[in-house]
Amino acid sequence: MGELTQRGDASIVSEGFYQEVSSILSAARNKAYAAVNFAMVEAYWEIGRSIVEQQGGEDRAEYGEALISGLSERLTLDFGKGFDPSNLRYMRLFYQAFPIRDALRHELSWTHYRRLSRISDPDARMWYMNECADAKWSTRQLERQINTMFRERLLASKDKEPVSSEIAKSESAARPADIIRDPYVLEFLDLSDSAAFRESDLEQALISHLQKFLLELGRGFTFEARQKRITFDGRHFYIDLVFYNYLMRCFVLIDLKTGDLTHQDLGQMQMYVNYYTRELMNEGDNPPIGIVLCADKSDSIVEYTLPEDNEQIFAAKYLPYLPSKEELMRELSTEYRILSEAARKSD
Repeated sequence: MGELTQRGDASIVSEGFYQEVSSILSAARNKAYAAVNFAMVEAYWEIGRSIVEQQGGEDRAEYGEALISGLSERLTLDFGKGFDPSNLRYMRLFYQAFPIRDALRHELSWTHYRRLSRISDPDARMWYMNECADAKWSTRQLERQINTMFRERLLASKDKEPVSSEIAKSESAARPADIIRDPYVLEFLDLSDSAAFRESDLEQALISHLQKFLLELGRGFTFEARQKRITFDGRHFYIDLVFYNYLMRCFVLIDLKTGDLTHQDLGQMQMYVNYYTRELMNEGDNPPIGIVLCADKSDSIVEYTLPEDNEQIFAAKYLPYLPSKEELMRELSTEYRILSEAARKSD
């Protein structure tokens, strides 16, 4: 009865009045997001300045790396994630690329500035910063424009309109609400980088079911990580599930796609496999395995990704311990159907 009363009361709220109140809340949230974002950018600029000044013009690579390594160790103990040596190097580069703090644009995130700092030409760097802020480019849009030499093509073109309109077709502009989901912001605020910020309830339920299914198989799987984050040049990637199989002596990486499986998905998994091969394999480990799962209402697709130099004989040795494609397809299809039906009933 209470629910019906609430729905009935909502009908007396005019659309104009609701939009007025809604715009007040949206504006306040956007201001809060922007304040948090730029506070972080300013803090990282100051840290970069402090690092450069502490080095005192010292050019020896050994000294610089020792300073950053020691600072990273202590900051991580006191402030948590976000202060690994790579990020501290970017803070130093950030200050060197933008030595005038008042010239910074508060609309841009730390991920934007990490990418902008790698532009060697000072004029191009400032141009991209201002264009990015004025047009509200996302970090992916910025990356694309730099990689396709957008500024150079624009300057060289007599008809600038077709070049300028490219950006609108590639991706929607960044939203202020996206700032609070940025892992760098979460780390800066010492908040958990929760998967709930990135995944739907359906995806999380499917991942939970797969995690339980693999552990219950009894084929040597031990759970390592969920939503394992790896970062390349400021872009974050998340591996849905990571296991270690002590019978095969290797990592098993699993990614779930709720849309159609694409060659980009397979290429991304190959990147994960390569990363684990080069960075995280221990002595005596075998090369990691990647499994890409695609689930939709009509079909389930399973693809195994092995290192490019993997021998077929070695691949065959994996098979007794891995779930078969048929097992994975059956589990994924059944769970997807159950969850989808439950979601429809709840609506």
